[in-house]
Amino acid sequence: MTKPLTLALLAGGALLGGCTATTRGAPIDVTRYHLGQPMTERTTVAIEPAGTDPVSPEYNLYADAVRMELERLGYVKGGVDMASGYIAAVGFRRTAAGSYREAPPVSIGLGGGSYGGRRGGVGVGGGLSFGIGGKTRNLYVSELSVQLRRRSDNSTMWEGRAITQTAGDQPAGTAARLASALFKGFPGESGVTITVK
Repeated sequence: MTKPLTLALLAGGALLGGCTATTRGAPIDVTRYHLGQPMTERTTVAIEPAGTDPVSPEYNLYADAVRMELERLGYVKGGVDMASGYIAAVGFRRTAAGSYREAPPVSIGLGGGSYGGRRGGVGVGGGLSFGIGGKTRNLYVSELSVQLRRRSDNSTMWEGRAITQTAGDQPAGTAARLASALFKGFPGESGVTITVK
């Protein structure tokens, strides 16, 4: 009896592992544009908000994620006492896209039956099952856009946009995923949308 139980536990573990894998973030669509010139110059860069949006704690999450990716590529954060070679204009948008209800993690089944005795009888059975738990998750469409401009003449050298759908409210993780996808294979092929999983 221990062998079937062990196999059932292993199978259950494999199923749980599969469920965990499906809760990862959705794919990210990335589109980038540039002039087709190699961007080998790695100089200082200042992170600034795109447009006139006010600086908020959520903006800072996206700006920090972009800064980390640019530093990984060899750009250096520009200080307040010196003008940077580039400006990275960072914009983000998160909009509600509905909600869904998760399947309940636990279900209970109730059943019953009867037997009429030694001389025969009637069997009656019935069952009822219902779920316990489950959460309603909000869906969001999250977008990160970055524009790299040369400070000397304000010309745009590179720009990109990354979009994904997220469940729940986790802007820090979403910002990091979007920035990583946006700068993957920098500068990337111009005018082509790729999907990063």
